[in-house]
Amino acid sequence: MFIQTESTPNPATLKFLPGQTVLEMGTADFPAPEAAEASPLAQRLFGVEGVTGVFFGTDFVTVTKADGTDWDHVKPAILGAIMEHFQSGQPVMSDGATQGGGHAEHTGEDGEIVGQIKELLDSRVRPAVAQDGGDITFHGFDRGVVYLHMQGACAGCPSSTLTLKMGIENLLRHYIPEVTEVRPVAV
Repeated sequence: MFIQTESTPNPATLKFLPGQTVLEMGTADFPAPEAAEASPLAQRLFGVEGVTGVFFGTDFVTVTKADGTDWDHVKPAILGAIMEHFQSGQPVMSDGATQGGGHAEHTGEDGEIVGQIKELLDSRVRPAVAQDGGDITFHGFDRGVVYLHMQGACAGCPSSTLTLKMGIENLLRHYIPEVTEVRPVAV
């Protein structure tokens, strides 16, 4: 098994490509070891000293390290943990565990606007941030403000504010005049 690695815009995060499907659909975010009980792979990765976050996409695993931890020290152990997991035949997610990537339902007078926002996020934004090892999920729309949650490499990335304000906000405002601002939310 050959696992490729890619850097991300977040220096504390690396993207690992195992060359096979990680999740059939959606994403899964494990921002802390306590959140990893739904995933044998995430548990194994949190067993590596210095790992502070794990995120799964369809064909990648994004790992975030602690400040002060050197990639040269943790990268071999992370590669080993991913390889061991896939060779073990264990599932990535435990039975009954659900992945994220879904969207909160929104009805009422803003329902059509929310539908347009979700469509633009799914078609234009999420594929781009997935290339960087992350994801963005919709959390709400209220009086012109779109609330988004950044995950994986995007969470805590130095350029995430710029991505939200200059990229996503400008895109949404261009196509949907009712959007006035985009704000991040922490979950």
